[in-house]
Amino acid sequence: MSENNVSNENAQTMADALNSVGQVKIGDTVKGEVLAIEDKQLIVGIEGTGVEGVVPLKELSAQPIEDIHTVASVGDVIDLVVISTIGKDKENGQYLLSKRRLEAQKIWKDIQADFEAGKTITAPVTNVVKGGLVVNAGVRGFVPASMVDDHFVEDLSAYKGQELEFKIIEIEPSENRLILSHRAIVEAGKAEARKEIFGKLNAGDVVDGKVARLTNFGAFVDLGGVDGLVHVSEIAYDHVDKPSDVLSVGQDVKVKVLSVDPEKDRISLSIKATLPQPWDDIEDRAPVGATLPGVVRRLTTFGAFVEVFPGVEGLVHISQISHEHIATPNDVLKEGQDVDVKVLSVDPDQHRLALSIKALQERPEGDEPSEPRKENQRPRRNNNSNRESHTNIPAEYQQDDSGFSLGDILGDALKDAAKDDNE
Repeated sequence: MSENNVSNENAQTMADALNSVGQVKIGDTVKGEVLAIEDKQLIVGIEGTGVEGVVPLKELSAQPIEDIHTVASVGDVIDLVVISTIGKDKENGQYLLSKRRLEAQKIWKDIQADFEAGKTITAPVTNVVKGGLVVNAGVRGFVPASMVDDHFVEDLSAYKGQELEFKIIEIEPSENRLILSHRAIVEAGKAEARKEIFGKLNAGDVVDGKVARLTNFGAFVDLGGVDGLVHVSEIAYDHVDKPSDVLSVGQDVKVKVLSVDPEKDRISLSIKATLPQPWDDIEDRAPVGATLPGVVRRLTTFGAFVEVFPGVEGLVHISQISHEHIATPNDVLKEGQDVDVKVLSVDPDQHRLALSIKALQERPEGDEPSEPRKENQRPRRNNNSNRESHTNIPAEYQQDDSGFSLGDILGDALKDAAKDDNE
């Protein structure tokens, strides 16, 4: 072969190499053979080009890699995407390549297909940031705080590390934007559970539940995908200031269904209705003549209602508060005050207790008890207005919700009036 021919072949080979270098463009998908492994990168030969490229450690995978040798070996052929050139000398054939971004391209395509088909995805929550959650769906996804759950969540840290199901709300691969919603999944699940539960739940049913949320006005109890409300007044027979004083989130409770309203999506529940009735065995617990500790719960013009057991209140008529004359119960008592009372009468059927405070106090010297009115003796009517503070009961109290009759409320005031008329 002549020297001219050899020279021409060498020139052609160099031209081909230069042309092949020119054929490698940013964004191209290529195959690279691992030629060498360094601590922080791979040196690869780009097949069909005769040039080399570099794959940095961070571009090998979306997952953290502690040892580069666990993911690549010399001689491996891997698919890569060209990111950029390294320097300006293309004859050296140095390109920056990425395996991670090529995988991300495929993931974006799969997510796009799921989005168009209305499918959901499952992914772990990797971080909590201001305004929401970061999710690793193969690519970075973001869940705004308003789309985390179907109610406001003050502390999102509990979601970190959880693998959750998400609905794809917005996808824009060119901007690496993926917006997800877990709230949509929760709401869809509850809608299905709600349909089933509302179809079988009836007022009067006693069911098991779990305290899901606590508010100032009550507790929301999860009945298996649907929450019902236990109003604070239905938690216990005794007074409850705040539901959190007696209940905690996650607590198992037994509840009675008070009402079911599918149209308004409401279920009213009661915990206290599943507890023993406060008036059960009241004659044994509060027999006539017994002395009991109590708390003044309500004051009216005609007396004081004193709670002696949780959910059990008795009436201390104004005439039974003190041996001395008082204009109103407020003169000597206040709500929340601890007092001792004596049981005068018990009516378990009507849920009524007649109590006395003065019966436990020493009678002032010279104050004799009034004689009982003789049979068939009728008191004379007297229009003396000074007696109105005891006998003139306002109409709103004549049918008090305590269950006491007008005669019970008037009590000894009628006896005192009769004595005055006979004098």
